[in-house]
Amino acid sequence: MAKNLTESSNDRQNILNNRYALQQAEQRLDLGGVSFQGGTVFTKAQLMALYEVTDRTIERYLASHGDELKSNGYRLLRGVKLKEFKELGDGADINDGTKTSVLGVFTFRAVLNLGMLLTESEPARLLRSRLLDIVLDVMAERAGG
Repeated sequence: MAKNLTESSNDRQNILNNRYALQQAEQRLDLGGVSFQGGTVFTKAQLMALYEVTDRTIERYLASHGDELKSNGYRLLRGVKLKEFKELGDGADINDGTKTSVLGVFTFRAVLNLGMLLTESEPARLLRSRLLDIVLDVMAERAGG
């Protein structure tokens, strides 16, 4: 496995497709998020705080890796789903005086995907390191070692 997840889409997908590693990562990393429709989602504002990056940085990665992020759970909420999300009022600052008609949310898997892509974030670098450790632990456990 390549040590630089920022460059290898195959290595990123190998990790993201490992359901055992994802389960362990969700438990061990405790990244937060909002419970919504049977899963945990994160807003862009939450990711900006988590990874210590700007809105513009996240938008740049959405533009350059949008298909990959969408295939790993990034989606836009509109209409009824957006209304349901807003009603949660779970600290997500989306009602800031403007009428929000669409909101992008990231699943846990998409959050990890973005963390594997970000090169300008120290918290993302640390997350990659912890994630690789989790994957190695899971692989050893599954192999009986």
